[in-house]
Formats: sequence, structure tokens, C-alpha cells
Amino acid sequence: MVDDAARDSRRERRRGRTGEAGSESSRRPDYRSLKNPFLPQSIFSDDQVAAIHDTALRVLEELGIKVLLPQARDYFARAGALVDPDTDMVRIGRDMVAAALASAPRSIHAHAGARARDLSLELGSMTFLAGSGAPNVTDLVRGRRPGTLEAFEEFIKMVQHFDVLHMLGPCVEPQDVDNRFRHYAVNRAQLTLSDKFPFVFARGTPQVDDSFEMVRLARGLSRDEFQSNAWCYTVINTNSPRQLDIPMAQGIIDFAKAGQVSIITPFCLAGAMAPITVAGALALQHAEALAGLTLAQIARPGAPVVYGSFSSNVDMKSGAPAFGTPEHVKATLGAGQLARFIGLPWRSGGGSAANISDAQAAHETQFALWGSVLAGATVCIHAAGWLEGGLSVSLEKLVTDVEALQTIAELCAATPGDSDSIGFEAIAEVQPGGHFFSAGHTMARYRTAFYEPLVADWSNFGNWTQSGSKNATERATGIWKRILADFEPPATAVATSGVLDAFIARRTEEGGAAPVS
Repeated sequence: MVDDAARDSRRERRRGRTGEAGSESSRRPDYRSLKNPFLPQSIFSDDQVAAIHDTALRVLEELGIKVLLPQARDYFARAGALVDPDTDMVRIGRDMVAAALASAPRSIHAHAGARARDLSLELGSMTFLAGSGAPNVTDLVRGRRPGTLEAFEEFIKMVQHFDVLHMLGPCVEPQDVDNRFRHYAVNRAQLTLSDKFPFVFARGTPQVDDSFEMVRLARGLSRDEFQSNAWCYTVINTNSPRQLDIPMAQGIIDFAKAGQVSIITPFCLAGAMAPITVAGALALQHAEALAGLTLAQIARPGAPVVYGSFSSNVDMKSGAPAFGTPEHVKATLGAGQLARFIGLPWRSGGGSAANISDAQAAHETQFALWGSVLAGATVCIHAAGWLEGGLSVSLEKLVTDVEALQTIAELCAATPGDSDSIGFEAIAEVQPGGHFFSAGHTMARYRTAFYEPLVADWSNFGNWTQSGSKNATERATGIWKRILADFEPPATAVATSGVLDAFIARRTEEGGAAPVS
């Protein structure tokens, strides 16, 4: 019998970086820049979308949003908002919102470390990210454990490996690094292990300034060049309902003034932090997102912003968040309608509430994924690897989720329908009751005709049993182990380590920068 490890290794070498057949095939799919092939789906009428938008404006005008950062309240006040100094409540007129929406760019060119990795963030484009923000990491070999820098670096390597994951993100929190210095380690890992569009934490101006400087040094940019284009991004979360805290408000201002991307995302769980109805949750989400977008445009008109949506429901028996539910999908479809109503690029959220990488995890993630695809989301965060409602990320689940993402990516490619593809001659060549395996039409195409799976096993039961009866999650273990063992970072990324290490050494000697809470 062939050794399992040797067989798995050969299989994975064949499949290559994006799941294609590698050295045995000339098939090289391009997953780096995807355009959504589906017409956006709707759950609300045009009149209902307009009513949700109008209700969100009423929330901002009549009820307001609590803004904890004094500087942000000053920005709003100077722009004409009504600010109550006793309660920190800010009421924002619809004219201010309209002006902000008019100045926000409809398309954002995201500059990565290599031009081939650049992205266009706009309606109609489709960008996938791995699960982000988890405090824990899990895999079948080492079990569930708190996030470390080593785990963070492993996920950066996995994201770099798969072309269908387009941007970097904070997959897992490296809790073994002091939070005064953590941003140095996180940014160094991104900038030396990958050439994709990087993420920067918005945890106070000192840490943001450090992070911007590291991106600038790694990319060889002057300060004017850095501020003239988008080189990194952050995610801004409001504190639903109707509150914008200090680090998030400061992050909006810092990123806007520097010309970097803010993905402004309320996290509205219907029945908990938002009304229990999908329409009500979306009205609150829309109001909070518009408030953040308005602050960004006040700080710098034309600042690159992405409208954010991450609404789902809770389990009303336990209060626990749920994902991949019908309500999650409906909220995503409705958010797409609101994003198209205001004309901005937008993000959705995938994910799963399952505790392990099992059937529940797979179907919740894929329903959330299809909701994002059919809603026309520009950016889908938590598309691969996310478990426990974000409390952990799984290396095996990242691999199995990439299979689904690559399937979606394959649907973006045009399907030939010319006369040669329709194949009358092929049909004529094969006699009734025959087969097409050896037909000329087949022989000319068999190396490139079909997607070759990354982790799925298409062998029959006998061969599968002889190979060890491994399920998909177990097969995924062999895949991530091989990827990490064989990983080689881009040479251009490695070359940045010297200048980054010198900067980190100096700032560490100076005491680093504490995050703002």
C-alpha cells in the first residue's frame, strides 16, 4: 500500500497554489480579481429600501448617536451637527449625510505590495477575506488554544498561499506579545510574509501612526505618496445601539486624514443590539454606518470608505450569536440594496456559530457566503476559517472554506458557448452507447476542462477506504501542514525586513505605543 503521507504530498503538489492540477495540467485559473457574475437579489421593494434609508436619517436627526471622542464631537459640531455636551449625543442632519455620500469615492484602488495584487473596491467586484479578530486558534494537531504570534504568522502564510483570499486580516490575536508592541509584530508579519493588501488596527493614533510608517517604509513611499493612495485598511465597528467609542472614532479620523481605507461596520444582532426584525436591524445598522461615513468625509472629503454590514440574529433561548441563518442571509441581501441605494462599495460578513469544523460549520458558512455573493458584496470578511461566532479560527476550516470560495471564483469565469464548445462534431463522433473519454473533443481539453478539487475526495468507497477513510477535515490537516512546511514568502516582502526591524528596534527602545481603550 502507498504511504498516506507520500500520496497526500504528491496530490497537494499536483494541486498547486489555487487548487488547479499543478504540474500535470496547464490549467491556471485566475482568482486574483473577481467580478460578480450574478444579478443582485432583493428582499425589499424600492419603496421599502427608501423607507429604511429615511428611517435611518430620522434616527440620526431626531435621536442621534453617542460619540465618546471629544475630537469627533468637535468635527461634527463644526460641520453643523447638534451636539449635547451633557450627554455626548450628536444629532446629524440629512443634509450632512447627503454631502458625505456625495464626496465618498465610488471606487477605491487598493495598492498592495505587488501590482498584480492590487484591488478595485467597487460595486460589482468581489473580494474575500479569511476569518478575523479571533482570540483563539484551533486545528486537529494542536487543539484549541489562545492566539499567538506564531499562529498569526501561520494564518498570514495560508492567506498568502491562496489567491482566492484577496486581502490580509487580523485572523487571530497574538496575545503573547505585549499590547504596546503587538502592532509592530503584526505589521512585520504581514509586510514580510505577504504582498497582499494589509490590515492595520485602529487602536489609537500612536499605534496607527507607527503602522502607517511601517507600511510607508515597506513600500518605499514618501509621506505624500502614502497619503495620495490607499495602501492599507482597517475595520471600524460601532457599539450598537447608537454609540461610537473613542478608539473607533479616532480610527475613522486617523485613516480618513491619511487617505487610507476604513470599512465602517456596525455589528447588529437582531433581538439583542438591534430591533428583532430584519428591516429594523438594517435601519439601525444603516444609521450607524452613515454616521461613521459622515465623520470620515468631514475629516477629509473624498476619504476612501467602505459601507459595512454585519447583521444577523441571536438564539433567543441563549442570547448567543447565530450566523448563516435565514435572517443573516436576508439582512445581507437587504444591506446590498441599501449599499446600491447610496452607491458605495460595501462589505458583508460570513462565519459560523459552530464549535468545530463540521457539517453545521460548513453549511452556515456557505449560506452566509451565498448571501454575500447574491447581495453583490464588494468585500466578504470571515469567508474562511471562522468558528464559534468569531471566538476561534480553524486551519482546517480555512482550507475547506477555500474550496467553496474557489468554486464561486470558477463561476466568475466566462463559460464558452461557441460552436466548437457546443460540440456537434464530438456528438457525431461517438456512436450510441459509446463514451466520450477518448473523443478528440475530450482529448484536446481534458487537462483544463474541469476544476480539480483542493480537499474534496472523488474516489469511490473502496479506494477511499484503502486510503485511510479520511474525512474532509482530516484531509485538510495534511494540506495546511504541507502549505506551511513549503511556504516561501515573496522576495519583495522579505526584502523589507531590514528597514522594518530598524524601525521596530528604535520604537521598542522608546517604549512602543499603548493602545487607546
